[in-house]
Amino acid sequence: MAFPSTLDHLVYAVPDLGEAVTDFARRTGVTPARGGAHPVGSANALVALTVDGRPAPHYLEIVGPDPEREDPGPVRVFGLADLDRPHLATFAVRVGQDLESAVERARAVGHDPGDVDPWSRTTPDGTVLRWLLAKREPDSYPAPVPFLIDWGGTPQPGLGDLPALELLALRAEHPEPASLAPALGALGVDLDLREGPRPLLEADLRGPRGVFVLR
Repeated sequence: MAFPSTLDHLVYAVPDLGEAVTDFARRTGVTPARGGAHPVGSANALVALTVDGRPAPHYLEIVGPDPEREDPGPVRVFGLADLDRPHLATFAVRVGQDLESAVERARAVGHDPGDVDPWSRTTPDGTVLRWLLAKREPDSYPAPVPFLIDWGGTPQPGLGDLPALELLALRAEHPEPASLAPALGALGVDLDLREGPRPLLEADLRGPRGVFVLR
């Protein structure tokens, strides 16, 4: 498998959600579905990510400042407050145990994923979806070390009724890849990570207009 077996979703962070959705549809031939708004001031649009043409528990989240948020100030998640162009910012993984145990294992090797907190999103039809996250804002993005998610009783969005693209691969670069190995190992993440001049995430996707790289 050319991406982590525990992958939950990719996060494509954008400064303007409406513009990003239009551009993404033009490039890929697939129009992302409106996802909803988060209490932290962000909103998203979603695309399911299939594997070998079959449904899978993976999806792409295009996330940006919610244009309808009550507080028009900076949105301080996924680096949105300082973002001037879209990029593949990070990704989320599921863990094979409860989130608290996974956090403890990561902290034992010197990586702090953040505390486990409840998150939610209100969909366009008013439904409130709830899940648990262990997510700490890194010093900078892109962030090759993922954050952690537990959907609990909420259906995983990638298996829902969404427009879809095929996920072919996910890879990362970092100036010191060995420094990330303990954290990735503690989280059970089998990421294709190579040395490069700066942190980078890239995903190969296939849709109606062929294969393209999202970075």
